[in-house]
Amino acid sequence: MAETIKPYKELDSTKKEQVAQMFDKIAGKYDFLNHFLSLGIDIWWRKKAIAELKSINPKYILDVATGTGDLAFQAIETLKPEKVIGVDISEGMLSFAEKKIAERNLQNVFSVNVGDSENLPFEDNTFDAVIVSFGVRNFENLEKGLVNIQRVLKPGGKAVVLEFSKPTMFPFKQLYNFYFFNLLPFIGKMFSKDNSAYTYLPESVHAFPDGEKFTDILQRSGFKETKIKKLTLGISSIYTGIKPAR
Repeated sequence: MAETIKPYKELDSTKKEQVAQMFDKIAGKYDFLNHFLSLGIDIWWRKKAIAELKSINPKYILDVATGTGDLAFQAIETLKPEKVIGVDISEGMLSFAEKKIAERNLQNVFSVNVGDSENLPFEDNTFDAVIVSFGVRNFENLEKGLVNIQRVLKPGGKAVVLEFSKPTMFPFKQLYNFYFFNLLPFIGKMFSKDNSAYTYLPESVHAFPDGEKFTDILQRSGFKETKIKKLTLGISSIYTGIKPAR
């Protein structure tokens, strides 16, 4: 069994509790640091992820680990769905999502609730699509979370997961690792004032079962037609899977 990576190793609380605590702490700087530390490439990654749903034109979308809502906002802009619901375990992050919803006057389209991937408060076969960006590696129990995501999808519905992955090409791999394990934690700590959050980030990415290991887990969780699309020389990847029709 893979090692469980937690933000605050000195605490006895669960990974889920620690991740919520961490995001509550950094919520105010999260959007800025996302764009700054990725040089803005994260915006393009989200556009590419949402483009994976154009072919099915989903009307009812669930955004798991929605954070401050950036992936959901991209889905609304690109796909024009009737309703998007975002869930996240961090109330601090959701408070910023709610402010952004109000600023964009999207209250009739996008709503957010405190929620957990392993205990989604929705009926079976509810959503046309489920989206997740940079959230699955934070799940306490990855496979249980994916099984629950599959449960709430309608038959024929599609899951799209955007997540960090590990580059393998020399010398980009070495440059990336130097930035990710040395510069990024220093910059993140300086701006977020949290000593652990941006150390947890590279550690959790390193421990995450990316590539075919992740598509294997998707398949065990009940998804079919699983695919991987690598972005920016493998810094991140888009994973897709379909819930089988009855």
